[in-house]
Amino acid sequence: MCSDAPSDPLWTTQSVLSTLPHPPEENSASPIPFFHLLERLKTTKREGWRRFGISTGESISDHMYRMSIMTMLAPPALASRLNLPHCMKMALIHDMAESIVGDITPVDKVNKTEKARREAEVMNYIAKNLLGSVPGGMLTGEEILKVFNEYEANETLEAQFVHDVDKMELLLQMLEYERTHKVDLSEFCHVAGRIQLEEVKEWAAVVLKEREALWKGMAANTNGTA
Repeated sequence: MCSDAPSDPLWTTQSVLSTLPHPPEENSASPIPFFHLLERLKTTKREGWRRFGISTGESISDHMYRMSIMTMLAPPALASRLNLPHCMKMALIHDMAESIVGDITPVDKVNKTEKARREAEVMNYIAKNLLGSVPGGMLTGEEILKVFNEYEANETLEAQFVHDVDKMELLLQMLEYERTHKVDLSEFCHVAGRIQLEEVKEWAAVVLKEREALWKGMAANTNGTA
């Protein structure tokens, strides 16, 4: 009887770190090793766009930066119910694990449970191995981990808002790439239907209306030159 084929080795934070030419120093009293790790967010691209030939697209930190600005411009009716500085902090932290995990998309065939496990492991590594010995200023490793876990649980209004802003930022980028590259990215439109808060739904409706006008205009130009 043939034995079962060996399964893929378990993904670990250390398995990725071992491949880096300059892995960050652990258990340092300085935040500098953590600062170096953040550079990977600047250079790691958001993978969803690559399938459409957009190889020089946004990085993970590009995405999080615009999200953080968007949180500060929450509509007044919503802003009055939110801790906006906390939302901005959450927007800047929520994808931090991708500095090591990378940007996992549905086509990567990594299930949600495994994706969550990897990201939680990385955030624990950041909080304990990189920042555990660093004296806290405005933000400690434990606080970063706490904010990340709040986002993942998605139970507070702040977390729900940041989840919606995450989707809204994707819709903005979708439209902007369609304008620039003249490529149909309609498979991302379904994200609008997953937005929960009415105020953010209104933002999404504006973007989808802009998109409709874009494609009508391109169709008219095509017909006019046919």
